[in-house]
Amino acid sequence: MVSDLPEAEEVFVAEWGHPTLRVRGKMFASGAPDSPTMSVKASKEEQAELVAARPEAFSVAAYVGRYGWVTINLPGIEVDELRELLVEAWRRTAPKRLVAAYDGTTSDSATSDSAASDSAAYDSTSPR
Repeated sequence: MVSDLPEAEEVFVAEWGHPTLRVRGKMFASGAPDSPTMSVKASKEEQAELVAARPEAFSVAAYVGRYGWVTINLPGIEVDELRELLVEAWRRTAPKRLVAAYDGTTSDSATSDSAASDSAAYDSTSPR
């Protein structure tokens, strides 16, 4: 489900007994394959909205809920919604350039446009 997200990988955590999903070593989702729940990284605002709108499907995650993480009751949501939540969790965790590349844009274009305008504004004939 996350195989097309750049640098997303599954890392098994022996102490927890289940895998986590990570990007560049940072976790964005967690859950056991045989569990009816999983947790995803979210903002505090998104967490509040999800839990308020559908408490049967979403709850504040144990231990990390204070950081915005949400526990998802998997039978309570559609596969497309789970995919959207995982992509958004990845976006929150991945470096900006990786997200920009995934979106098909480059964050370097703004930098190079700025550099081009800076060099165009520089007049080599003006005194220093």
